[in-house]
Amino acid sequence: MNLQEQIRRILKEVKKKIQDFAETRGKGAEKIANTAKEKGGLAMLTYQHFNVKLPYYKKASKGTLDYEKAKEEYEKTYNKISLNMTQMEFQREVGRLEVLGELLIQNKK
Repeated sequence: MNLQEQIRRILKEVKKKIQDFAETRGKGAEKIANTAKEKGGLAMLTYQHFNVKLPYYKKASKGTLDYEKAKEEYEKTYNKISLNMTQMEFQREVGRLEVLGELLIQNKK
């Protein structure tokens, strides 16, 4: 096996680890979101926090998340969060920040 083939193999393994991480985290977030939605009331804050994460985990688990765009969205979301938001907006944006941060950190490993 030449160096180029070894590099391809390593990159494929790294991509698989990121995809597995995202799939596992996505399943957990989906379960929490569904449970919170069923409870309703104040649990809808939890629903907003976890539901916003699902499309990001789905893209990452399929290997289609654009990490450059994700980094830009992370920065935009970080700057958007404020005390002037409603509770729903706050939970949604903090959830978005959290999922983007998790995936960007995992992608660095």
